Amino acid sequence: MQMIDEQYTKVPFYGSRKIVAWLADTHGLIVNRKRVQRLMRKMRLEGIYPRPRLTQRDTQHRVYPYLLRGLVADRVNQVWSTDITYIRLRNGFLYLTAVIDWFSRYVLSWELSNTLDAGFCVSALQRALVKGCPEIFNTDQGCQYTCKDFIGVLEAANITISMDGRGRCLDNIFSERLWRSVKYEEVYIKDYATGDDAFQGLRKYFGFYNSERLHQALGYRTPASMYFPQVN
Repeated sequence: MQMIDEQYTKVPFYGSRKIVAWLADTHGLIVNRKRVQRLMRKMRLEGIYPRPRLTQRDTQHRVYPYLLRGLVADRVNQVWSTDITYIRLRNGFLYLTAVIDWFSRYVLSWELSNTLDAGFCVSALQRALVKGCPEIFNTDQGCQYTCKDFIGVLEAANITISMDGRGRCLDNIFSERLWRSVKYEEVYIKDYATGDDAFQGLRKYFGFYNSERLHQALGYRTPASMYFPQVN
C-alpha cells in the first residue's frame, strides 16, 4: 500500500494494470491485479484521468454545476475548495481533508478522520468559515459534499456552490497540488507510526506551509502574507 500510494502520487493516471506492471518491473514483485484493485479501493484511489476518487457520489443528492472554468482567482475569498486524500500510517491509514483559498493558497482549516463520514468535512468547513467567507465554494461530487449537512452550512452563509465534473482533477487543481506538497514534503519523510504522530506532524507542516513556505506562483511570498496582507 505504501508503494502504491507513492507511485500513485507521482502518476495519478495509473490504474491497476499499470501499477501491477510497475511493481513487477521496478520492485520485482509479482502481485495479482485483483489484489492491487482491492488495495486501491481500500485507499480510495482510482486511475481515472487523472484524480484519485476518494469520494463516492450519492445519486439521491443534488449535484451543482462547475462554475470555475476559465476563471482566474484574483482576490482572497473569491474561491475556496476542499478535497480528501489518503494519509498512510505504518500499520493503517487516515483520511485528511483541507479547505484552501485559491488566490493565496492559504489552508484555512484541515481535519483528520479514520472514516469517510461527512462529519470531518463539515467540521473543517465550519472552522474555515470562522476566518472568512468565500464567494464560491468548489468540491467534487462526493457524498460528503452533497449531503444536507455540508450543503446546509454553505447555503446558510449564502455561498455559491460549484462542483467538479466527474473524473476531472484539473477542476480542483489547487487541492491536488496541495496534496502533492503535503505527501512529498511531510508524510513520506516522516513515516507516521500513529494517528497522533500524523496529527502533530501535519499541524506543524500546515503552520510551515501557510507562514514560511515560499511559493513561486505567489512571487516567492507565503500564503499567509497573501491572505492577510494587512498583517504582513
